[in-house]
Amino acid sequence: MTRSPGHLPPSFFARPAEQVAPELIGCLLVKRQPTGELLWGVVVETEAYSQEEPACHGYRRRTPSNETLFGEPGRFYVYVSYGIHHCVNVVTGRSDWANGVLLRAAALPGEPERAAAGPALLARRFGLDRRHDAQPAIPEQGLWFAAPPAHWPAIGEADRLQTTRIGISQGQELPWRWYLRRSRCVSRRARGDRTPPAAEAHTVAAGALAS
Repeated sequence: MTRSPGHLPPSFFARPAEQVAPELIGCLLVKRQPTGELLWGVVVETEAYSQEEPACHGYRRRTPSNETLFGEPGRFYVYVSYGIHHCVNVVTGRSDWANGVLLRAAALPGEPERAAAGPALLARRFGLDRRHDAQPAIPEQGLWFAAPPAHWPAIGEADRLQTTRIGISQGQELPWRWYLRRSRCVSRRARGDRTPPAAEAHTVAAGALAS
């Protein structure tokens, strides 16, 4: 893909994380490569975090390392997990209140299903690290979100499964994780939710933007 799809405006992110997270499902994460080509993937799994609950990085206090999370909505917040893996979030809500959405998985057309099935894998595949922290999600910065193309099938509530968050030690009871039911690129499915057949999931992962 070489053309630049329109980006989601800052107003999209100026809402609570638990509202933005499900609506990011089906949107595109787009990165302009040094060659000018665009690397893109469909966001298929997200988690919401907010200052009033203990799993949020801003729950206890504001620090230099989580400062971005308290900033303007529509910026990337990138942190290092376990001293090894990068995790990519987008800041939501309002300034001075820690609020954000973690990107847990994306489906990249023409690539293995598990290429970005998890926060660390997503960051690695897109080449994102602390250098991208606090960067606005806009095309001018080379990294942004775009709405799904008009010719793609619409994604409704029935297409998204809402469940509890994973990989955290506190606040596990909050049902603030969402994923696209018919995608095979989700990091971990909810108990009892079976992985869809490959033929059914193909149209979600590989809807071409070339047209």
